[in-house]
Amino acid sequence: MKRRIKITVIVAAFLAILFSPAEKAGAFTVSKAEAVIEVASGRILYENNSLEKLPMASTTKIVTAITVIDNFDVEKTVVVPKDCEGKEGSSIYLKAGEKYKVIDLLYGLMLRSGNDAAETLSETLCGSVENFVKLMNETAKKTGAENSNFVNPHGLPCDNHYTTAKDLALITRYAMKNPLFKKIVSSKKHIAEELVSGEKRVWINKNKMLFNFDGADGVKTGYTVKAGRCLVSSALRDGMEVICVVLNSPQMFERSAELLENAFAEYKTVKVIDPERFDKVIFNADKSKSYELTKPEAFVYPVAVGEKITCVTDFDSFGVKNDYRSGEKVGSIKIYCSKQLIFSQNVYTLKRISI
Repeated sequence: MKRRIKITVIVAAFLAILFSPAEKAGAFTVSKAEAVIEVASGRILYENNSLEKLPMASTTKIVTAITVIDNFDVEKTVVVPKDCEGKEGSSIYLKAGEKYKVIDLLYGLMLRSGNDAAETLSETLCGSVENFVKLMNETAKKTGAENSNFVNPHGLPCDNHYTTAKDLALITRYAMKNPLFKKIVSSKKHIAEELVSGEKRVWINKNKMLFNFDGADGVKTGYTVKAGRCLVSSALRDGMEVICVVLNSPQMFERSAELLENAFAEYKTVKVIDPERFDKVIFNADKSKSYELTKPEAFVYPVAVGEKITCVTDFDSFGVKNDYRSGEKVGSIKIYCSKQLIFSQNVYTLKRISI
């Protein structure tokens, strides 16, 4: 029995050349591990040694910050514990007994990389660093990070504390979808208030990308002798947001800028499925029975030339019946990019109509 499906899919391709670490190392020193991801789709646009487990220094604090935001009241007031004063490494110079709102300590954590802020948040919100670290690892798992383990909230060298470039990209992608996290890491400056004395503290962001790279909106720097120079950066241009991770990168700012520029030059986001271009999706069961179907969801994907976008609709394997109930599955739509499945959605009946 012949059935008619009216489905419109808008696709496009672009004249660009895909890049790889071997073909396009660039002008700057390649990092020990690198990954570039597009935020909306989660597509990895570039990777080099992205699965090696490595120390990541203070980029750890990306997980710390989003764990706090996901689980606690950021307007809560906390008191700096005695054992958090004078923490080694980068610091915002907290003193025992000082009071701050959690939100201000998050700015100190992310803009100035305060190790004392990391431990203060961990101890006061979760009772202990150990309890907080459990939450950090739970946060990482739900982002899709499979090869990471955290044992502290700041990133100082410690056995069994590691991530991969790909995992850190996935974690940051998750975090950047949170408006508060994004607001914090995109801020060039923040003025905090110590609530006992009323003293104002001014913190300038250490991330030079915010000041020097067009479209930059985050994220976090890091350095220890063991981890080397590490940077997670992000930028938004023409509606496409990209995150770049470089671990143990001697020229971390320059290399990150290079990788981001490559991504913006060689990929463009395509509205592969645009629901606004649909009038109705019609399914003809037979000559006397027609049904309006659910419209496909909007789907945007970063595409480079040499890649082919194809749409496959399947209404034949679901069988033919005389009547269909509202909400009954009758077909599916699948989108492929260069033969790899990138989108799949079932199609359901809405109502019977006359045409």
